[in-house]
Order: sequence, then structure tokens, then C-alpha cells
Amino acid sequence: MSPTTESYDYADKTEAGDGDTKQLERLRTAGGHIADQSQPSLPVTHRTFANPAPLGLLSFATGIFLISILGVHARGIGTPNVLVGVLLFFGGICQYISGIMEFVAGNSFGATVFPSYAAFNFSYAMIFIPGTGIIASYTGPDGLLVGEFYNALGMYCWAWFILTVIFTIAAMRSSWVLFLTLFFLDIELLLLAVGYMLASSSILVAANSVGFVVAFFSYWAGCAGLFAGGLTPINLPTFPMYKQE
Repeated sequence: MSPTTESYDYADKTEAGDGDTKQLERLRTAGGHIADQSQPSLPVTHRTFANPAPLGLLSFATGIFLISILGVHARGIGTPNVLVGVLLFFGGICQYISGIMEFVAGNSFGATVFPSYAAFNFSYAMIFIPGTGIIASYTGPDGLLVGEFYNALGMYCWAWFILTVIFTIAAMRSSWVLFLTLFFLDIELLLLAVGYMLASSSILVAANSVGFVVAFFSYWAGCAGLFAGGLTPINLPTFPMYKQE
């Protein structure tokens, strides 16, 4: 397998001496987990607890997938309220816990990104909860949403676009799978911001279509971490962006 396609995994180490290859050794963390740096922004090193990155990535992917599939009005569904529970509990609480565990592991990237997008899921879900009064405050006397609501959503997306660009830059020396997750999320948020502010349904559908690509790469990154370390016979490559030694 060529260096460009091989998953860079510190789990296996081969020592060479006197021209002979000694037995394969497994590097493990303090907690007995397989050490893995195939995704440097989310490494498995010196951990006593399990790797929280797969939970964070898979919960993020599931939230984005639901937002996207309802955003393109699949099966004629125009009311997105069904995603509230998933965003609050899986995309919100589970992803937030993943971020806290990254704090414990000393991983600044995961500790910043996962709680941030957990907050995104919480805040987005809150829009559709009647008790928050958010929708009601933008509803006119005729019961219809006023144009100000869509401009406000556009500004909301601009804020998350800026933050995601920062995260994308931070992931530039990680893996292509993780980088592309954030890169396409940049595009999705940019299109959402423009679509809401121009009140263009076609741009909004295009934006949510890009969301499927975001979900795909996030699922890939999450599965790569979950399947690693001998848990399954499947070893998904993450295509490192750095030069391998």
C-alpha cells in the first residue's frame, strides 16, 4: 500500500535490529487502549478512558444528516420539529460529553470543536421549541413568519460560518477526511447564510444538499476512530495531510 493511501497508525510498531524484524508490538495508552494518531487533531494518546472522538463525530454527523434531509424537504416534509429531540440529546448532550472527555484527555481541538457544535445543535433546536418564544417573536399578526426571521437566521449562519472557518484552519495538518468535513461545512453554512438573507429556496436546498457530503465525511471520520485498534477487521483510511516519517 502506498504512503499516500495508508492509514497512519501508531498502534503497530516494528523494531528492526541486526537486519532482522522483531515481533510486532502494540503501543497502548495508560488505560490500555490502542494508541492511534491517524487523525492528529483527535489522537488517542495517554488516555485512561475510552476515545470520545467517535461519539462526537457520529453525533455531529447524525444531526447534520437530519437537518439536511429535512432541509431538502424529502418526502414532502416541511416541518422540521422531529429533529429537536435528536439535536438536544444525541447531537447536543452526547457531543458535549465527548468534548468534556477531550478536555480530560488534553486534546484542545476536540475540546473546542465538540462542545461548540453541541451548542450549535442546542441553539438550533431551541428555535423550534415553542416555549422559547423565538418563533413567536418573529410571527406577525396574520400568523406568518416575518422577513426579519430569515435575515436573523442568515446572521446566525454567518456567525457559525466564521467559527467553522477557524476550526477548518486548525485541522489543516490533520487528515483529509476531517479537513473535508469542516471544509464542506463552511460551504454549507455560507450557502445557508446567503439563502436565508436572499430568501432563495433554491440556494437553501443546495446548501442542505452539501450537508449530506458533510455528514458522509463525518461518519467516515467517526467510523475510522470507532473501528480502529483491532475492534473490527475494518481499517478505514483517513488520508493524513502531513508528511509521514
